[in-house]
Order: sequence, then C-alpha cells, then structure tokens
Amino acid sequence: MKRLCKKNQNKMICGVCAGLADYLNVDVTVVRLVWAILICAAGTGLLAYIICAIIMPEEF
Repeated sequence: MKRLCKKNQNKMICGVCAGLADYLNVDVTVVRLVWAILICAAGTGLLAYIICAIIMPEEF
C-alpha cells in the first residue's frame, strides 16, 4: 500500500511535490508545473503547499 509522504530525494523546498508525484505515479515536473499554476491563478496553491508541508509525514 502506497503512503503519501514527503520525499527526501528529488526535493526542491520541502519535498511535497516529489511525494505527491511518487504517490500519483507521474513525473515530478508535471506536479510542480500544476502547483505553480495553482499558485499564480487561484492563490490558494501557496496555502495548500504550506498545509501539506506541515501535515505530510517525512519519508522513512
């Protein structure tokens, strides 16, 4: 069973996008681009990223 967690490898800031990409089995660049669009378009992406960075557990 897959777990959603922040990744230590391939991370840029906190590892949220890398963890989400691994969980969804997509390229991390795609997740980063979508997240950047959400931040620019709606503004809620930044708040969601901060919440995920706090809540998501570290990879063990």
